[in-house]
Amino acid sequence: MDLTVPSHTMGHAPARTTGAPAPGAPAPGAPAWQPSAAGHGQPPGPGRAGDLPSLHHALVCVALPCLAISAEHGQLTGHGLEGVYQSGRRLLSRCRLRVFDREPLTVQGRLVGADRARFVAVVRTPTDPGPDPGVTVERSRDADGTERITLRNATGRPLRLPVEVALGTDLAPLGAVASGRPGPELRATVYGSGLRWSAPDGTQTVVTADPAPKDALASAGLLRWELELAPGTTRTIELGVHAGRAVRPAARTGGQNVMDARAEGDDPRLEKLLAGALDDLRALLVRDPAHPAGLHPAAGVPWRCGPAPAEALWAARMVLPLGTRLAVDTLRSVAGGMGSGQGPAAGRIAGPLRDAGPYLPPACTGVEATLAFPVVLAEARLWGLPEADLAELLPAAERCLHWLRATAGEDGLLDEPGPVAVRRAETQAHAHRAALLGAELLEACNRPGADDWRAWAARLRHRFREDFWLDDLTGGRPAAARTGDARTGDARTGEGRALPHLGGAAAHLLDTGLLGGGRLAEGLLDKVQTEQVARLLGGPALDSGWGLRSLGAKEAGHNPFGHRAGAVRVHETAVAVAGLAAAGYEKEASGLLRGLVDAAEAFAYRLPEMYAGEQRTADSAPVPHPAACRPAAVASAAVVQVLATLAGIRPDAPARTVALHPVRCAPLGAIRLAGLRVAGEPFAVRVSRLGLGMVEEAATGLQLGV
Repeated sequence: MDLTVPSHTMGHAPARTTGAPAPGAPAPGAPAWQPSAAGHGQPPGPGRAGDLPSLHHALVCVALPCLAISAEHGQLTGHGLEGVYQSGRRLLSRCRLRVFDREPLTVQGRLVGADRARFVAVVRTPTDPGPDPGVTVERSRDADGTERITLRNATGRPLRLPVEVALGTDLAPLGAVASGRPGPELRATVYGSGLRWSAPDGTQTVVTADPAPKDALASAGLLRWELELAPGTTRTIELGVHAGRAVRPAARTGGQNVMDARAEGDDPRLEKLLAGALDDLRALLVRDPAHPAGLHPAAGVPWRCGPAPAEALWAARMVLPLGTRLAVDTLRSVAGGMGSGQGPAAGRIAGPLRDAGPYLPPACTGVEATLAFPVVLAEARLWGLPEADLAELLPAAERCLHWLRATAGEDGLLDEPGPVAVRRAETQAHAHRAALLGAELLEACNRPGADDWRAWAARLRHRFREDFWLDDLTGGRPAAARTGDARTGDARTGEGRALPHLGGAAAHLLDTGLLGGGRLAEGLLDKVQTEQVARLLGGPALDSGWGLRSLGAKEAGHNPFGHRAGAVRVHETAVAVAGLAAAGYEKEASGLLRGLVDAAEAFAYRLPEMYAGEQRTADSAPVPHPAACRPAAVASAAVVQVLATLAGIRPDAPARTVALHPVRCAPLGAIRLAGLRVAGEPFAVRVSRLGLGMVEEAATGLQLGV
């Protein structure tokens, strides 16, 4: 299932950009990339991201490829995105319940799981003597469209309840509905114990009812019952929605890919936070048609349910503490999109462009995925990846490294493909990490080239520290990118311009990666630069109090709702927490972590991919972003990463060791994590209020390392 309208969520721009750098040197403070009048290369009209309806207050049930979107009152009215979807098609747009010829008064609507919503309503009978309602109506709606309507007689007398359900659909694609262009409602026909609708393209949907209705009026899409209820008894009507063939959501079989870990401790929110994140992550699992037995995460609902290799790899890496099964399936699926043969695309994973904010051209997510592939494989090996899977996936990782070698400049810095010459700082960080972890992987598998990659990474570090560090009176800062020569367009010449804009992407400069023996890879920055970046990440310009802003509050062009211009991206915040903690800057890491957990509580423990970067005050709450996916894979997986960061678990399964480097200040108090997996076996760890870690459960023969 994939959205067909141009999408802004997670910042995706279309595959072709219409903007280009202006001739000559840009004016001071001007963007290095000039978007078209439509904005970031997106076409005007109903399909633009700004026109996407907000879903923050909707109840979104997910079990991909199934999806049910309801308002809090529980009635499906056909307005906006309301409806039941399967594989990107709206199977049901209306489902309005009436009892005693009136709509029940909904008193509560909430999610009881990632794939199910519950609504409680009341109805006053014509003979109720006072204001107290005599009938309770409970509706339970699943992501696959199954709905159970349970009516309870709370009076002391028998009741005959006239019940009717008005149904309808347009069988419109999700993209058309989101763009405000749904089709006309179709005419129903009676079919068995329910109704059927058919579209001109042959698509059809059927609604069945149990018990069978007393009347079915196809012209109005009505099903009617007369239910007899004795005092204190209940009756249930079950509705099922089908599209002509049974579809089994991947979430129902995803337990082996996303294990059921548990968190407990002094902060009672952690248990709910982890349980909700894992529930959402399972709901986002989809099958790869080329490998039907494997599951990998979609990026988010409802806008990005199609292939998203970069986000899938990030999510798989973040949940490695739960086991390697999801990483294996994700790597196998992503490898199928890798370029083969000869030429500049050989070894590069395909991926769409992503909006990079007001100062940079769109970035290719395929480059990010290509650089992430060997990193995920190398770290999965340390967590306990089976040898057979490692042998199968190693050639694909080598092709990624070969692409990196062919694409990078002689100085080691990576030139990104595209119409605009640019070298992003975060891309250099991804490349450096891929080189060092790739070298470790090659050496462990007795493959040639490890020393060459370490030497290449050293050249990249040297050049990056010279070209990308900008000194100033406050201690300096890393450049966000270096753009091309104003005359030649070549980013490799000394005439290019450094972009000084400070943003959350700087967190990637601290993400070094895990090596064998519980060691961390060498950082891209030196000690003084690392300290300065830590100070900036923990400072008020970037730390909103709810998480890390994607662009500093003092930067020109800052927009609290801008995806790369000031909004809080959960993924970047989690990367910052992990990187700061690993580098020893626990104060800054703790501040970002507490803000993220507080935000999660405000979002009912279902973190969106991003939210507004408004400054936190004593009486404020995090402000939703209207176009954010919720749930989102990287946001759900980020919960696993930040909680595992508190324990500082550094495994080396091939060497049968695991080291603990817990956050000593224990920002959330004592915490216990159970249900993790190291070397393929259950693993549990506890961190005390004093920041002391202790392994409570581990595989036989696994030794505690230094």
